[in-house]
Amino acid sequence: MPLSLDGKGRLAIPSKYRDTLMERCGGRLVVTLDPGRCMLLYPLPEWEPIERRINDLPSFHPLSRQLKLILVGSATDVELDGSGRILVPAPLREKARMDKDVVLVGQGQKFEIWNEADWQAAYNAATDFTTALEEARHKGDLPDELKDFAL
Repeated sequence: MPLSLDGKGRLAIPSKYRDTLMERCGGRLVVTLDPGRCMLLYPLPEWEPIERRINDLPSFHPLSRQLKLILVGSATDVELDGSGRILVPAPLREKARMDKDVVLVGQGQKFEIWNEADWQAAYNAATDFTTALEEARHKGDLPDELKDFAL
């Protein structure tokens, strides 16, 4: 859903999500960087078990350390204000290349917040899913969870 950040870096959460977020978490959310090119927005109760799992990863493995640095290190508590907006911290906006035009994408128990141009590129690449799926099948590189997946 296309949205805009205001001049102060606030993002108005669409009204269709506000009531649910107030019921589920009192408007308390966590925004963090995704290892890709977007930000992740979690209701606090959804974020807490993920944070615990990440923190339980081995500290001496370089990939675990990088994941902790990105996801936990950039995690910031935010709260819906009286107008249903959150303030997206400037350092996260900079890292995720957020300008005025953003896209909010529901992903089950969380949202992704994308720079609009990056979202379009990612979405266009994902529309070639059928080709990627066939290539993965041919290489024998298809996750078990997708082998019998049907919509």
